Amino acid sequence: MAKGGQTESGGPSAPGQLPGSDAVRAAWARKDAGDVAGARKDAERILAGTPSPEDRERAEDLLRATATPRALYGYALLGAVILAVLLGLALTRYS
Repeated sequence: MAKGGQTESGGPSAPGQLPGSDAVRAAWARKDAGDVAGARKDAERILAGTPSPEDRERAEDLLRATATPRALYGYALLGAVILAVLLGLALTRYS
């Protein structure tokens, strides 16, 4: 029995069970290994060609799974604004 988020060796996520071509499986393997940027490039390269409908769906799923959440950009902007305000206050206080 698998524990703590682990999958069993014969489960649907076993390497031989993934649908799609070798290129799609290789892109997902890169993502699972931690190379998200490389996996995105592979998925974009697959979509640039003429993939089968199944490969297209798997590549689009990979791009969605590795996309940066939009909320993260909002938090970064908020942090930059707070930093600018604090810097402005420090400059007016000590100048």
